[in-house]
Amino acid sequence: MPVITFIEFDGTEHQVDADAGISIMETALKHNIPGIDADCGGSAVCGTCHCFVQAGGPLPAVDPQEESMLGLRPDRAEDSRLGCQVVISDEMGDLTVKLPEFQM
Repeated sequence: MPVITFIEFDGTEHQVDADAGISIMETALKHNIPGIDADCGGSAVCGTCHCFVQAGGPLPAVDPQEESMLGLRPDRAEDSRLGCQVVISDEMGDLTVKLPEFQM
């Protein structure tokens, strides 16, 4: 079971056990982590679950819809992902998820 360390923009950390088969976004909502709005519920059409993800193992590839939404983010970085599109797997290992200053 991977552990996710969510880091809010102000540096506050939250460590949670992540269940394989659900997304980073769902995990954040399940554990009441502030900073992920998830306005569209995981459809990759709003970008309000943007985060910066570092994993111990491979992450799923960015698909065209996610790429399109990430392209709208002025704070996009190499490790930017939509939390709704990253489904947790044991192969990922532990993750660090940094949350942006704001969601759009």
